[in-house]
Amino acid sequence: MNTAIVSGANGFVGSAVVKYLASQNVKVIALCRKGRDNNVPNTPLVKKFNIELGSIKDIVNKLPQRKYDIFYHFAWDGSAGEARADTRLQLQNAQWTVEALQAAHGLGCKRFICAGSIMEHETMAACYTQGNRPGLGYIYGGGKVIAHIMCMSVAAKLGIDLIWPEITNAYGVGEISPRMVNTTIRKCINKETPQFTAGTQNYDFVYIDDVARAFYLIGKNGKPFHEYLIGSSTARPLKEFLLEMKKSIAPDLVFMFGDIPFTGTNLPIEKFDCTNTEKDTGFKAQISFAEGTRRTMEWIKKVGK
Repeated sequence: MNTAIVSGANGFVGSAVVKYLASQNVKVIALCRKGRDNNVPNTPLVKKFNIELGSIKDIVNKLPQRKYDIFYHFAWDGSAGEARADTRLQLQNAQWTVEALQAAHGLGCKRFICAGSIMEHETMAACYTQGNRPGLGYIYGGGKVIAHIMCMSVAAKLGIDLIWPEITNAYGVGEISPRMVNTTIRKCINKETPQFTAGTQNYDFVYIDDVARAFYLIGKNGKPFHEYLIGSSTARPLKEFLLEMKKSIAPDLVFMFGDIPFTGTNLPIEKFDCTNTEKDTGFKAQISFAEGTRRTMEWIKKVGK
């Protein structure tokens, strides 16, 4: 891998992947919105290019016409917060993903790597269970499922290799979203008592540095038209992760379990199996949840609330 295009290059995962690619001497075209490139590293190996997600197909005519090896697509509007329930936006995200794939083909990329999610599997389980009433968060998951299905067919028609990594739950330094790890760490810093469900549902977390390395290895070694789970290889009930966090960063704080009802879908533990990722790509997570949450807490303290 010599050259890569990365959309969503200023985002939490995208910027980490850009940095890791550059560390491996890969030349990167970093696609990001105008005025939103503060997380993209300033290095001769990385060239920034401003583009709106809705205009992603235009890069075919705007980027220099040269040989690109791979396209990593991370750009996705409404991945957190209330926008996850915006049906129009999530459907549009799926269409934009297809247009990014078509642009990658037009630019001569051999491979297209998209940021899928284990939420796809949870969404399918939640929505295809008789009598179940899935929550609004599964609209985001549905967008990912639609994008995955459409890209498989379009890539097969175009003759470009599609590889679909699926992240379990990425966290770590650089994330500013209100997701559980960030919210809990901030409560720990403020000496507030975090409240959770009973925590019996199966879960997994993977630190951002491991995620970035995984995307590099999947792009380099992954088999075409395969899914690869990016996780810690230590999936277990959520409560065990949270107690590991508590021991690492807040041993004197009380974590309350069972006060919040669980309304999601509990995936079987085998859905978190990373064996194929390890076997085909050589990736295995290295950073424990205790170490990752400690690093994240130190970063949050440093940058402020």
